[in-house]
Amino acid sequence: MIKVIVLSDSHTYSLDLFPRKILEELDTADWIIHAGDFTEIDLVNELKARGNFKGVRGNMDSLEVKTLLPETELLEVGGFLIGICHPAEGGPPLRIQDRIRAKFGRVDVIVYGHTHESKNEVRDKILYLNPGSATGAWPATYASYGIVEIKDNIRVRIVHI
Repeated sequence: MIKVIVLSDSHTYSLDLFPRKILEELDTADWIIHAGDFTEIDLVNELKARGNFKGVRGNMDSLEVKTLLPETELLEVGGFLIGICHPAEGGPPLRIQDRIRAKFGRVDVIVYGHTHESKNEVRDKILYLNPGSATGAWPATYASYGIVEIKDNIRVRIVHI
C-alpha cells in the first residue's frame, strides 16, 4: 500500500510549528503533497528533505516559493492520477471546485486548498480532497490533513487535530 500525506494552507515558515501528529505521519509517508500557501521557502525545503514531495504555489506564498513551484502539478501513484492546485490566483471560495476542475484533463483525484475547510467529496467520478489547514490557520477552527492510501483503489481520510 502507498501512503500519501496531503497538506495545505500551512501559512508558516517551519515544520517546527506543525502539530506533532502531522510530523509523526510524515515519517511514515511514501509521498507528501502540499497544495500551497506554505508562505515561506524554508517550509518547502523541509518537506522536500523528507522524501517524495509534490507541491504547488498558493496565493499567499512568498515570491521565492511562487518562483520555485508551479501553479498545478500532476502525480501518478499506483496507477491513479492526482491533480494538485491551490488555486494560485486566490479569489473567493465560491464554486472553487468548478474553477480547479478546469485546470486539469482526466484525473482521478484533485487535491486543492485555499478555503482552509477540509473536504472529501466525489463529483462526476473525481475525488476532490481539500485537507484544510495543516496548522489551523484562520479561518480554520482546527488543524487538519489528509491521508490517501492507494492499493487496488483509493481510500481517503481527513484527520482533524
